[in-house]
Amino acid sequence: MLDGSDLYGLDIDGASFVKACGGPCTEGCVTLARIGDNAWALGDSKRPDAEPLRFTKEELDSAGIDPARFGLSV
Repeated sequence: MLDGSDLYGLDIDGASFVKACGGPCTEGCVTLARIGDNAWALGDSKRPDAEPLRFTKEELDSAGIDPARFGLSV
């Protein structure tokens, strides 16, 4: 199982981020990408220079974020 330090060791170059906004916004500021088995990256399209945060599936579940809702396979 990955821990926080393992997540930041994963290479996310080439990761496919999708809009993961939960509301009617058209800006799509929150982005989400699968970066490994049980590993996800959460970015901010308004701050493309900022490093995306990384989470396990369990952490996303705890936050109420379901990647399948945004068309990503779990």
